[in-house]
Amino acid sequence: MANKKKTKAAVKVPLAVVAVVKQARRVVEPSVNRIKKLMARRPHRSFRLTRRRDYKRSLRLPGYWSFARFAWKILWQNWRLFGGLALVYVAMSIVITGLGAQQSYSNLAQALKDSSGDLFKGNFGPVGQAGLLLFTSVSTGLSPDLTQAQTVFGGLASFLCFLCAVWLLRNTLAGNKPRLRDGLYNSGSPILATALVTFVVTLQLLPAAVAIVIYSAASSSGMLDGGVVAMLVWVSVVLLGLLSLYWLTSSLIALVIVTLPGMYPMRALRAAGDLVVGRRLRILYRLLWMALMVVIVWLVIMIPIILFDDWIKHLLPAINWLPIVPLSIVALSATTLIYASSYVYMLYRRIVDDDASPA
Repeated sequence: MANKKKTKAAVKVPLAVVAVVKQARRVVEPSVNRIKKLMARRPHRSFRLTRRRDYKRSLRLPGYWSFARFAWKILWQNWRLFGGLALVYVAMSIVITGLGAQQSYSNLAQALKDSSGDLFKGNFGPVGQAGLLLFTSVSTGLSPDLTQAQTVFGGLASFLCFLCAVWLLRNTLAGNKPRLRDGLYNSGSPILATALVTFVVTLQLLPAAVAIVIYSAASSSGMLDGGVVAMLVWVSVVLLGLLSLYWLTSSLIALVIVTLPGMYPMRALRAAGDLVVGRRLRILYRLLWMALMVVIVWLVIMIPIILFDDWIKHLLPAINWLPIVPLSIVALSATTLIYASSYVYMLYRRIVDDDASPA
């Protein structure tokens, strides 16, 4: 009898241990339930072949040209509203960064002319030179001496322009007649949530950045001349780039979802992931088409402006101070930001309207 009492006493678990186990279960259970719901919502599994019946999901969209024209048509029908937004963004950019970039642009153009030599000859020589000058101006920027405060305020201006464009689009398509003042005052509430989603997008771009570093190192060291090493480098670069594109497909949609009232960043990312399941490639093709259109429009508009700027300032040297190209770049940047916001928002609306769930 005494031995049985000792055994029961030894088996008895201290109350402190029981409390710790209950607390751990209380902390772990929400995460386990969240993972179970995620696995139930999404039929795909990593490193497993998904059957067609499990990933086939409807998404009714117009053709590529039709959808692009539709997004532009919405803006054109409300050109006073969105034109005013573009003017506000241009004014904010000028106030923040200034238009002192004309001297930088002139120096860049002169350096390109001096260093190109016989590179740009023939009928399309000036066009090629203008294209290279445009690429250099956009990629490196015409205001290299910006302070950290100017950089932060420039980013905030882009955030506010995007949020205001989405707010105006949402109210316009709802049948309301919003004013630009209302959009500027009321659209900034989710700026912190949008910034957090943008931070996630930046993290998702890291594989692409690593791919660029790998390619640059391999190119400078002569590893791309051929052989197995070159093949491995190209495979690594392509896979890293595809990984970033895979993530960005849903995160760009999350940038629109997070502007909904009361929406949290991680909830927006989860909702965007649920929306693109089974449709990721079709959505990615639409986003790449938008990017291609933006590049073509920039080339079609800016190259003639650069050529005209060079021609008119040769005829009238007194207007060399006039920042035609920098001002055109700022104006076209505002138009591009508003159009891209409209395109992504209309794509989000089409995805939401077709609310078919994965098989």
